[in-house]
Amino acid sequence: MSSVAKEFTFTDNNFNHIRDIVTEHSGIVLSDAKRDMVYSRLVRRLRALKIKNFDQYCLLLEDQNHEEFTHFINAITTNLTSFFRENHHFEMLAGEILPDIMQRNRNSKKIRIWSAGCSTGMESYSIAMVLKEVIPDHLGWDIKILATDLDTNVIKTAAQGIYQANRVTGVSDSRMARWFMQGQGVNEDKLKVSKELRQMVTFKPMNLLQPFPFKGPVDIIFCRNVVIYFDKETQKGLFDSFANVHANGSYLFIGHSETLYNVTDRYQLLRNTVYKKIQ
Repeated sequence: MSSVAKEFTFTDNNFNHIRDIVTEHSGIVLSDAKRDMVYSRLVRRLRALKIKNFDQYCLLLEDQNHEEFTHFINAITTNLTSFFRENHHFEMLAGEILPDIMQRNRNSKKIRIWSAGCSTGMESYSIAMVLKEVIPDHLGWDIKILATDLDTNVIKTAAQGIYQANRVTGVSDSRMARWFMQGQGVNEDKLKVSKELRQMVTFKPMNLLQPFPFKGPVDIIFCRNVVIYFDKETQKGLFDSFANVHANGSYLFIGHSETLYNVTDRYQLLRNTVYKKIQ
């Protein structure tokens, strides 16, 4: 049965066609409950393109090389994030995991970290702050953070490192003073991440369902609140791909509502949502 929304007819066929494209391209599974969300996000694209109906829009999406396809994926992708979200992960990173990796990598003095599904970069910069605090520059470590996301818009925001001041929550006063610069004049309501942190992180657009453009080894992977949108088979494939680039004995962080139970046996649970690669 079709449903008529405010401006455009959005039929069952339209919705099913769109969610099939989303699942095939990104792995995200959209339930029936997401129908209104999909309409509200895509209706802006129809207006921008001056397209008369969703039938025409669905035809446009058949060409994944069309520039609209990127706008489409950006519109659908959810990008909820914050600094030091699930702070127990960062406490464990500082107190246990980095010391262990430093011991293991003491000869190479290299650490590689991947923030997969980085959104607007708040997670990646939180990781960078912890690394700078635990491993000062004078120790001479080669540390690199790769941050990727499917949404090209959030990658641009992340690389700039500029945020509305009221979005910068969960950051201590000492970290705020050390790692952020207050905007001036018309930008006084904005904060910019320090150049020192921005130079640590490389932001790139990336689809986790496609072959990874690197072989690793990666010491730490953060992939939090991403696979919650994937079906079980897609999760199995993704975590197997992670394990293939993950050094043995290295670490994986996932989201608070996610689990690797019955998904993969290549990781061992250390504690709530923190895993160690074992094979």
